[in-house]
Amino acid sequence: MSSFKEIFNSHTWSEVQQSISSKTVKDVEHALQKEKRDIEDFKALISPAAEAYLEQMAQLSHLLTQKRFGKTMQMYAPMYLSNECQNICTYCAFSLDNKIKRKTLSDAEIIQEAEAIKAMGYDHILLVTGEANQSVGVPYLKHAIQLLRPYFSNISIEVQPLEQAEYEVLRQEGLHTVLVYQETYHQENYKTHHPKGKKSNFYYRLETPDRLGKAAIYKIGLGILIGLEDWRTDSFFTALHLNYLEKTYWQTKYSISFPRLRPIELAKEDGQHIQPASQYISDKQLVQLICAYRIFNEEVELSLSTRESETFRNHSLKLGITSMSAGSKTNPGGYSVEPQSLEQFEISDERSPKEIAHIIKQQGYEPVWKDWDKILS
Repeated sequence: MSSFKEIFNSHTWSEVQQSISSKTVKDVEHALQKEKRDIEDFKALISPAAEAYLEQMAQLSHLLTQKRFGKTMQMYAPMYLSNECQNICTYCAFSLDNKIKRKTLSDAEIIQEAEAIKAMGYDHILLVTGEANQSVGVPYLKHAIQLLRPYFSNISIEVQPLEQAEYEVLRQEGLHTVLVYQETYHQENYKTHHPKGKKSNFYYRLETPDRLGKAAIYKIGLGILIGLEDWRTDSFFTALHLNYLEKTYWQTKYSISFPRLRPIELAKEDGQHIQPASQYISDKQLVQLICAYRIFNEEVELSLSTRESETFRNHSLKLGITSMSAGSKTNPGGYSVEPQSLEQFEISDERSPKEIAHIIKQQGYEPVWKDWDKILS
């Protein structure tokens, strides 16, 4: 099988949605009792029927996470290199049609940001850009990685999808991890959310993890933008994608992130903030989803960002999460260069890395300031 596309096309959104909603308490109990779960068990664990088993799921998720990862929490920070973007996305402040001041960091500004983030204690950096191949293409990313290697042991990126050969070039420069979120697997509605730009090509984005696997990238991060479409159906397709990738590129590590839609700011005189249209997911349901992934897959890393509230992040520490961001800035130069410039989205948890580390220690866990060492994997 050449790519995930063939597996994806063997399922329909409506049939999957109906299958999840038809799961019973018996299906949930069966999934919880098994030693190894399959994709049908995952459907049961994310179904409405599983909401009554949340406490049992949380306890099991906690035990499985400790068994594989111990009492540790990986800490990371995003560094936004650019807000230039050639796409129109209905939920993003960097969208081409939002007339904001565009900024791409220079060499000196990259180093200035690196020093500010390093001073917080981080040894793991996530580089983020808008999707603009001309201004922040592979040559720019390659140079940025070269500048940052003296500062950080692990460098990850969340940028536009690239070709396999381009990923190989960046890997040779020290790239460790690539995050690429499908946003939604609802193919029919995908175009509504991404009406213009290269990102509107659904299948090109869908097959990006295949190109990453073929390029031997050490770790691949998957995810959806929770709230764009039905979260249960989208999460099934994410799990299906993960299942395929682990079997096909078995030497690669994987992570899942849980970004929920957040308000964005429009570039108008009144600084208007809008909440993109959302398929609602409650905090309780997000806990259910996190636990379902852990019970389904003991090896996958689960990441939670500052999009979530202080209270939610405090209470989710022991439920399956293995990595958290802290002190995040979602604008280019936000740590030191241009702290007041427009952010990609509003964050919710504004506590400093030091404060988050203290909370982690209070709960009996140890913050880890770099990615997991390869030698330990």
